[in-house]
Amino acid sequence: MATNLWEGEHQLGQWQIFRNPAKWTGNGSRLSKPDFNDWYETVKINYGISPDGHKDFASLPEDFGHKSFTEHFEFWKNQVVPDSWIKFRDIALFWLDEGVDGFRYDMAEMVPVEFWSFMNSSIKMKKPDAFLMAEVYNPQLYRDYIFKGKMDYLYDKVEFYDSLKHIMQGHGWTDHIPVVQNGLMDIEHQMLHFLENHDEQRIACPEFLGNAEKAKPGMVVSATISTSPTMIYFGQEVGEPAAESPGFGSPSRTSIFDYVGVPHFQRWVNNKKFDGGQLSPKEKELRTFYRNLLNFTINSSALMGKYKDIHFYNKDHTEYYNHRVLSFVRWSENEKLIIISNFDAGQTFGFDLKLPREIIREWGLQDSTYQMKDELFKEKKLSLFVENEIGHIRIDIQPLESLILSLN
Repeated sequence: MATNLWEGEHQLGQWQIFRNPAKWTGNGSRLSKPDFNDWYETVKINYGISPDGHKDFASLPEDFGHKSFTEHFEFWKNQVVPDSWIKFRDIALFWLDEGVDGFRYDMAEMVPVEFWSFMNSSIKMKKPDAFLMAEVYNPQLYRDYIFKGKMDYLYDKVEFYDSLKHIMQGHGWTDHIPVVQNGLMDIEHQMLHFLENHDEQRIACPEFLGNAEKAKPGMVVSATISTSPTMIYFGQEVGEPAAESPGFGSPSRTSIFDYVGVPHFQRWVNNKKFDGGQLSPKEKELRTFYRNLLNFTINSSALMGKYKDIHFYNKDHTEYYNHRVLSFVRWSENEKLIIISNFDAGQTFGFDLKLPREIIREWGLQDSTYQMKDELFKEKKLSLFVENEIGHIRIDIQPLESLILSLN
């Protein structure tokens, strides 16, 4: 998608065949016979970069990362740009006129960031609230494509999702999550969280977890650790396993290339009644979990407020606390939350969870006893004891259980 070969030459018997410009597959393969894994159904577009790296367009000034889309738009008004840029812009503006609310861009990092500056500023000039989401899988490029490329959101895959996946599968440590989160603090709101999409394996398939219940702690962490938006892929909330053989590729993903059923989701659709009438009790319970979690998150001011890791503090100061558990706090002026998740599918953990002195002072708590309730299912109530400016909560957390404790 980023470049094209300006001239190609092929030997066929005594004939030489020239193609100008030559065709590359969408992922950049120049083979005369593309590999099965090449994007042979797409052709690489010339975005104005030749194979030797020459650019047929102006580079953005270094300080343009934090300038508005209006300033980006004005910059390109006086520039000569490749014809492909103009065509793509016109296509996008056409669909905005048709009522489209935004765009999801595939593998945006394969296209020069200057093109996105031109494209997205044109879109925002026409529809300032257009939703612009992109795949960028090189963390070193995140900030360029958010600030210079004027993207609203990027998939948070390579660090956050990949780390959660390993933890949910049992061979990753929760220690990695606070490190990832701290590294993204300046752009966290632009990093889209997810546990499923069309490129990734379904949670419930044997190749991933084999059981949708095992994703519950990952879903809680994904939805509550930052101000990032969280995406639910259709059928995730009822445990769709993508068990059918779609024809393109293998089971475990819901293919976008073939017509294939999604039986768990179809049971929710229930002959277009959309009432879940055919769901099993287990599927209904899973959907209730997602409903309770997401309904809480959209109304929580703390989840749009401040974040602090307490995981490493408890690893250092709390007996029986371990790397299969994750804990952190979120707060706003009117709401204070302690969030604990147990990623282990077989073990219950009991420990005296502690709140460090800096949190106790930040929250304005005195040496006293405070009541807390679980916002996920309401029935669980716990006590927070503050002594010598250190908070203590007795936690007994079941396998795959999460607690979102709010301070009364």
